[in-house]
Amino acid sequence: MRDKNLCALTPPRGFNTWDCYGAAVNEEQLMANARFQAQHLKEFGWEYVVCDIQWYEPTASSYYYHNFTELCFDEYSRLIPAPNRFPSSKNGAGFKKIADEIHALGLKFGIHILRGIPRQCVHLNTPTVTPGVTARDIASQFSVCPWNTDMYGVDADKKGAQEYYDSLFSLYASWGVDFVKVDDISNTEFKPHDPYSARKEIEMIKKAIDSCGRDMVLSLSPGPAPLWEAEHLKTYSNMWRMSGDFWDTPEALDRMFDLCYNWYPHTAPGCFPDCDMLPLGIIQLTEELPEYRARKTRFTKAEQYMVMNLWCIFRSPLMFGGEMTMMDDFTYSLITNKELLDINECSSENRPLLWDKKTAIWSCKDKNGKNVFAFFNLTDEKTKLTLSAQDAGISAFGTLHDIWTKEKLTAVDTLTVSFDSRGSRVLVTD
Repeated sequence: MRDKNLCALTPPRGFNTWDCYGAAVNEEQLMANARFQAQHLKEFGWEYVVCDIQWYEPTASSYYYHNFTELCFDEYSRLIPAPNRFPSSKNGAGFKKIADEIHALGLKFGIHILRGIPRQCVHLNTPTVTPGVTARDIASQFSVCPWNTDMYGVDADKKGAQEYYDSLFSLYASWGVDFVKVDDISNTEFKPHDPYSARKEIEMIKKAIDSCGRDMVLSLSPGPAPLWEAEHLKTYSNMWRMSGDFWDTPEALDRMFDLCYNWYPHTAPGCFPDCDMLPLGIIQLTEELPEYRARKTRFTKAEQYMVMNLWCIFRSPLMFGGEMTMMDDFTYSLITNKELLDINECSSENRPLLWDKKTAIWSCKDKNGKNVFAFFNLTDEKTKLTLSAQDAGISAFGTLHDIWTKEKLTAVDTLTVSFDSRGSRVLVTD
């Protein structure tokens, strides 16, 4: 059996189209971001380019879904790119030409899918790859997504169900897909009566990836993923969302500290609890409401530092959500701090030392075995945090430097760090 962990020994890092384009990204926009990423960010480890939801919908025009709209699918009830939005997909090419171009840039290509089989195919009773088995035969018609009308779930106990998923991932492999974000599959929030109801579909998808002949990172979405199913998630996927969609509000950021505190024991090579995308820079370019369209992130600069510091010391996957071609110097500096990115990629023993809902301290070892301490002030007041060497598990602090300002600090038994409102700092021993 394929070792899925080898696909993602470190947290995946790249760009996803959702925060800036919602349901409406097109080929030109996708490739513009890919080319920017290759030119300016590849050297910093940003390697995935992920096309998010509705790439198979010809009429997608904004952030929002069109209920019960017509979709593009092939002769085996498999969704394919809408050629009016992705011209290179014409004549059955699918995403292959896009994937080939992204690979030629030295990057990797990913797509978003919703679990299941298209509702339109079920209603039309179209064929699947299994002779004599139709979409209607394998659909679980009471298994639907709460926020999107495109799909029915697939009943794992039906003849042809596994074969349908096998055919999907065989198709994706032929296109050159390296990363698949599967939606409506790991959350408990929308299905309190039957949490984690898609367990069997997760297992079918993992089996389909194993047999498709191509390594693919499997990302499960949205959250909150059930903490009590951590072992199942680690067995069958590479990353899974801990929360619903993460947007740029202080409340969402504060909540992420709780989630990281609960999930940190489950991070391992090939297994990464996911804080979700980074809503930084310019986002929501296709928002219908003019007051929100093409807006800057609502996070203050201090909160943007906090996001990057937490995501990295927790070792979350990093998926940038802003329009890369509109990136300003500050945003670029946020996502190209090599020392912080190395902590995200290569650190060990990552754990919280303090979390009291107002302040947090995390620690880890960097790739050279040096001690790293991240301090967070979630309050709106200036404050100081004090950490003893004993609580840090070391004999003495010595000299440390701030990875952002390069300021030097010296301490022996006790380290005291000062903060402004919503401040954070990452210190590394010299």
